[in-house]
Amino acid sequence: MRLRFKIPPGGQPGRLDAVVAGRAGITRSQAKKLIEEGKVLMDGIPPSKAGGRPRAGAVVEVEVPGPEAGGLLPEPIDLDVRYMDDYLAVVDKPAGMVVYPAAGHRKGTLLNALLYRTGGKHAGVGAPLRPGVVHRLDKDTTGLMVIALEDRTYYGLLEQFKSRSIRREYAALVWGEMKEEEGVISLRIGRSRTDRKKMSTRTSRGKEAVTSWRVAESFRFPAASLVLARLGTGRTHQIRVHFASIGHPVLGDRTYGRKTSLEIEGRKIQIPRQMLHARLLGFTHPVTRETLEFESPLPSDMSDVLEELRKSAV
Repeated sequence: MRLRFKIPPGGQPGRLDAVVAGRAGITRSQAKKLIEEGKVLMDGIPPSKAGGRPRAGAVVEVEVPGPEAGGLLPEPIDLDVRYMDDYLAVVDKPAGMVVYPAAGHRKGTLLNALLYRTGGKHAGVGAPLRPGVVHRLDKDTTGLMVIALEDRTYYGLLEQFKSRSIRREYAALVWGEMKEEEGVISLRIGRSRTDRKKMSTRTSRGKEAVTSWRVAESFRFPAASLVLARLGTGRTHQIRVHFASIGHPVLGDRTYGRKTSLEIEGRKIQIPRQMLHARLLGFTHPVTRETLEFESPLPSDMSDVLEELRKSAV
């Protein structure tokens, strides 16, 4: 499929390979390869280098490859599909499920399960092995996701994510009592200087990241809070990193918090995973233009921990 877009006036568009990667839903290395192979045109001419910066107003055309043939196989796995039509699907992801195949997780993913439900229908664009995926949830984060089933929808959803018009709210159980009832965390996020597998707010090349939050419930013994967080941006591990950076890591987060149990009235309550749930998702259907909004109740493992906290507060 050929993707065509125009570089908006003003601002700094960044390197061409980064711009192409963001618009086509592929990695920067894949974008660089397409540029080197002559599959990217800027104002009808192949650019001389992948690292150049496109001028404002330039028209970019990209010959986007489809997913690897035979690389993604349908599997009869239980999946909570909240909505599906010919264009997109909204699913409620359980804990422990990876969104798309990758090293160490070739099978049993959400996409394998969804491909079975759609009878093999999927978008023709997106990075290899993740067609139609415009956002993702971590393996141990639960909740709502939208996945495009055809190309027009993919680009329409991608534009809504870029313009930040997608409505996303997460419920998170975090360590400690919040000092305020609501607030905004605006700290740039990038790769950790000491561990490239982790993200951090202490980075020299971070990207803008904004998380607004409000307290839904607060507990003193042990100190914990149920917060509802809305994303202004969509950085990797954003909520987990942001709350850890202000001293309130998500309970059960073994990467950024390590608070994996609570002492409640002399009993140790184990936290099975990071207590983070994508509870609300709203967007405009790219084809029908209908306003869609979905809500997901807390999963049982999270509501069980919350109930123990409520008992301690009585």
